[in-house]
Amino acid sequence: GCFIGTGIKTGNYKSFVFLRHILMKLHIRQILFIGLGLLAYTSMSAQHTYTLDECIDKALKNNVRIKNADNDLSAAKHGSKEAFTKYFPSVSATGGGFMANKGLIQMEMVPGTEMSMLKNGIVGGVSASMPLFTGGQIVNANKLSKINIEVNRLQRGLSANAVQLTTEQYFWQIVMLKEMLKTLSSVEEQLESIRKDVEASVSAGVTNRNELLQVQLRKNETRSSRISVENALSVSRNLLAQYIGCTSDGIDVAFSFDETLPSHPDELYSTQESSLQLTHEYSLLQQNVKASHLQYKMSVGKNLPSVAIGGGYMYDNLMDKDHPFWVGFATVSVPLSGWWGGSHAMKKQKLQIRNAENQFTDQSQLLIIRMNNTWNDLTDAYKQVEIAIESIGQATENLRLQSDYYHAGTCTMSDLLEAQTLYQQSRDKYVESYAQYEVKKREYLQATGR
Repeated sequence: GCFIGTGIKTGNYKSFVFLRHILMKLHIRQILFIGLGLLAYTSMSAQHTYTLDECIDKALKNNVRIKNADNDLSAAKHGSKEAFTKYFPSVSATGGGFMANKGLIQMEMVPGTEMSMLKNGIVGGVSASMPLFTGGQIVNANKLSKINIEVNRLQRGLSANAVQLTTEQYFWQIVMLKEMLKTLSSVEEQLESIRKDVEASVSAGVTNRNELLQVQLRKNETRSSRISVENALSVSRNLLAQYIGCTSDGIDVAFSFDETLPSHPDELYSTQESSLQLTHEYSLLQQNVKASHLQYKMSVGKNLPSVAIGGGYMYDNLMDKDHPFWVGFATVSVPLSGWWGGSHAMKKQKLQIRNAENQFTDQSQLLIIRMNNTWNDLTDAYKQVEIAIESIGQATENLRLQSDYYHAGTCTMSDLLEAQTLYQQSRDKYVESYAQYEVKKREYLQATGR
């Protein structure tokens, strides 16, 4: 059967009544918890977690420094194409006309009789000129444009290196702050356990209230540290998001520490001689020397004769009659007075060549020094990680012993809290040293052209 006017069958209605009964059994607090859980799940699903490689990949696509470097490289390529057009004839078209109140040429044929000509007229034409010899200026200008492309390509590589390094610094800053929060959570749990024990001892009259105050003060310090770390973490996430071109809401990084040593830096070592030629900076110095030589050749070419040939089609109508004709020409230009100033320009360019060569030698030596410095920084950072791991083990054991001593009544609360502080500092130092090692590794790889 069914209820008239409802369209609900009897079986379905019984199920509906049963479902309503179950829902009414649910407590309002349970419903709120379910809603909050769904909201938290939605927020977590909206948050995207990036690995280091993903952050670097997005930064190399979205960072403004890379975009500008790409634009500079494209502009250099267009400049090279522009220089290449100088090999081809230059074509131009001209035209004009005039009208006067009387002829431009007045002649008296016989007394009392005058002839007037060129009262109005039209002239025009198309001509083409082809340079045959320009002292090598066109050839050298094209070579310079190709060097400019290579320079911008190398500078784009330097920009990519800088973006990768900055991205890695932001990434490890976030990882370090997240690990500090984990350590603070562990310390807070330990303090809460200590507080409960001390409160019980105070209530039983076993210990005085001063020890409880020490624990509460330590908890306040931990709460204050958490606020500072959380604020720094929020700022670091926003900085990373802006740098890699993502929205600042819902960004996180993926990495977890397991208190182990990273790979040994000896695996990354490269000799200075083989690495120097791989660096962008060394290649830029080479291009600078090449460009200075070409600029000297161009200064010489400006003081050499230039030869060009050309021709064109011309038309005029100056005497009420069409007059089309073809014309060919050849030009030779010799800069006679230009040699005076040109000789000084050539000497100046020779000095520029010497400066470029001196800079090449000096900067190459500095690049080798930078390799040594970054290698030393890398090995030092690795040793700091080793020390930090050893300190964690010692601080953990010290905290365990002090906790046992305190419960046995052989040490004070100050000793126990000091041991806990050392434990927290050892873990923070390990995270900081590990992050520093990873950044130094990137710096060394870039310094050796990798």
